[in-house]
Amino acid sequence: MVIAAFEGWNDAGDAATLAARWLRDRWAPEPLADIDPEEFYDFTSTRPRVELHDGITRTIEWPANTFTYGTTAGVDAVVLLGTEPQLRWRTFCAQVVAVAQWLDARLVLTLGALLAELPHTRPTSVIGTAVDEALIRRLDLQRSTYEGPTGIVGVLQDACRRAGVSGASLWATVPSYVPGAPSPKAALALVERTADVLSVPVSTTDLDITAAAYERQVSDVVNDDEEMTQYVERLEHRYDNNEGVPSGSLAEEVERFLRDRGSD
Repeated sequence: MVIAAFEGWNDAGDAATLAARWLRDRWAPEPLADIDPEEFYDFTSTRPRVELHDGITRTIEWPANTFTYGTTAGVDAVVLLGTEPQLRWRTFCAQVVAVAQWLDARLVLTLGALLAELPHTRPTSVIGTAVDEALIRRLDLQRSTYEGPTGIVGVLQDACRRAGVSGASLWATVPSYVPGAPSPKAALALVERTADVLSVPVSTTDLDITAAAYERQVSDVVNDDEEMTQYVERLEHRYDNNEGVPSGSLAEEVERFLRDRGSD
């Protein structure tokens, strides 16, 4: 399986890349390949960085899209962690698909995160989508009916479909009232759902602790603002009356989020 996540448009609260980095460090720590950034970035927008090593040696760090690999519970895993490119998306996705084909990957699973009007005090919702009916049934996913602007995750999934490579996407929700803060709680939800898709046991104690601390910190901020407290209480009431979030409502949140991002 290839698991992919990209910084940028598809990564609210850094949740997708946090999850991919956690999975990489534990499931796939060995370097495999890199995509040369030269063709795919406008370096006046995504600038390389100068790093100083040992106080003497200066090196240039370019935007990276790196494949790593490993094995967990007998399952071979490859993680692609990178940054959404600005240029030549079809060529970029063709390179990713070529790696998946070379590896004979049974699935390319992309991770994303979106802002939604859901309370931070309730479980993080994750929606999974695919186009292959057999995959939808086997992994308990949904068929996406979204129309509108898309990011590199959507383009990559389409490239997989065209190449005959099985693909699916997992999207976690991040509360819309804390858009700037990294969300380990959403990352945890993506990790757990990924492990479920792979049928691999996973121990997430460190993420559990970090997610609990995140929830407490957000609650402290909310409780200091009466208007925000009332807003979150309304979201909790809506959530609880639905006895959770219906998949259809969450799918609508995904579509609204993508359309709003596309109009920015």
